[in-house]
Amino acid sequence: MTQPPSEQNPPRDLSEHAGVRSVMQALAEHGLSPQVRHLPDAVRTAQAAADALGISPAEIANSLVFVATTHDGERLPLLVMASGGHRVDVVSVADRAGLASIERADPAFVREHTGFAIGGVAPVGHPHPLRTIIDTHLATYAVVWAAAGHSHSVFATSFDDLVRITGGQPMDVA
Repeated sequence: MTQPPSEQNPPRDLSEHAGVRSVMQALAEHGLSPQVRHLPDAVRTAQAAADALGISPAEIANSLVFVATTHDGERLPLLVMASGGHRVDVVSVADRAGLASIERADPAFVREHTGFAIGGVAPVGHPHPLRTIIDTHLATYAVVWAAAGHSHSVFATSFDDLVRITGGQPMDVA
């Protein structure tokens, strides 16, 4: 008996995976049809993705979901697209974003607000638009790679397209 597809046992053709389809549809709505790579192993970290693609971790647009707390105490999702070579300075980002604080989200919060499991969180294709911050260091590279809705899939894009498709705020996050 065969097992159903999962994050640990990916489907043979990931272009049919619901998460990947959602991302590709969202990208198409923005006029993009990027190169997508389906990798044999999960790439849940920037280093793993960089190793699989033969690039530096800094060229990975790492999707990090935070719980942002406003000055009124409201807790909202915040997506930070950080260069894989950077560690997000949560105090500085919260201050510059006008938030009381930000903290890393747990897997359930990530899935609830993005529709994706950690490792496959894409910059688009979420159930509802997310406030997004884009690391300005990504502008250093002509091509950066972002998750495409599954831990085995990534797509090529640019800093300018990330800002455009997410409505993101460029910011130094390190």
